Amino acid sequence: MNEIKDPGRLMEYLQTYGIEAIFNDEIIPFLSLYSFEQGELIFSQGEATQYLYVLVKGKVKIFTTSEEGKTLILSFKTPLEVIGDIEYVRGIDTINTVEAVSPVLMIGVRQSVIRKYLKDHSPFLQFLLEIITKKFYVKSNSMRLNLMYPVETRLASYLVSIAYDENELLVNGQLSTSHLPDIANLIGTSYRHLNRVIQQFCEQGLVERNKGTILIKNLQGLKHLANDNLYE
Repeated sequence: MNEIKDPGRLMEYLQTYGIEAIFNDEIIPFLSLYSFEQGELIFSQGEATQYLYVLVKGKVKIFTTSEEGKTLILSFKTPLEVIGDIEYVRGIDTINTVEAVSPVLMIGVRQSVIRKYLKDHSPFLQFLLEIITKKFYVKSNSMRLNLMYPVETRLASYLVSIAYDENELLVNGQLSTSHLPDIANLIGTSYRHLNRVIQQFCEQGLVERNKGTILIKNLQGLKHLANDNLYE
């Protein structure tokens, strides 16, 4: 994490997304712009949550880890999104791990400062309500995707979600085959069936499987197969 000391750039992001009004004049001096490199952890599951972040550039993935060390990717997020909102509202430690999939920019502020200056600020509370209810809506859609669509659609959706940022720029065009068991869990299928679908994708020219990796070859084909359904 690197703090970017550039008030002008910070205000530019606030205005771009139309969120300057959710903050009052008292808290503006406490807002900072932070950058995270690809692969850097923003939050770690179980740690004390000190900050609330607003994602304004890049893509993050959210995943959970079991006591046995198994990981399950829950979703991917692009701007505009809030990270740490549920932890702030409930006053709890971090629920899931959040990792930068691409270079990421966040507007961050300490939760203690929010409680001091925004606890009764209705525009901010309304913003949080909209963000949190949106997360429940998106989660409902993800469950619908797993229940109602074939594995081909689900896998294509996953590959599009993980490989490209919010501007459809490639950030991670290849996937380690070591992640396949976790992917099978996420999209609700067996490891064996997942491998069959990957082989099908290879034959269709959508992906290429090499030793230890799966390389995305045809984004448009995957997007067409995903049918606008993404893991978000």
